[in-house]
Amino acid sequence: MIEKIGAAAMLEQLAEEAMELAHAALKLARIERGENPTPVLKEDAMDHLIEEYTDVVQCAEEFSLMPNREQIKLKKMRFEERWKEEHENCKNG
Repeated sequence: MIEKIGAAAMLEQLAEEAMELAHAALKLARIERGENPTPVLKEDAMDHLIEEYTDVVQCAEEFSLMPNREQIKLKKMRFEERWKEEHENCKNG
């Protein structure tokens, strides 16, 4: 695809798909939380989330983008540390 439409257009496509993924995630969050009701069924919202994620991955693959596994590992460790710290503060406070 990138050879046909060019890098700039592919980046625009990636941005558009990323926004659609964000909207799909927000819709599913509303359903999960049970707030701000939506007529969309959870199964349909999940299908849409997967579809939009797949579109983002497809665009990313056009640029040979790969996730940084070390960054993921470090982010998970920082989250776990913050969660433990907050949990300790709640128990002591």
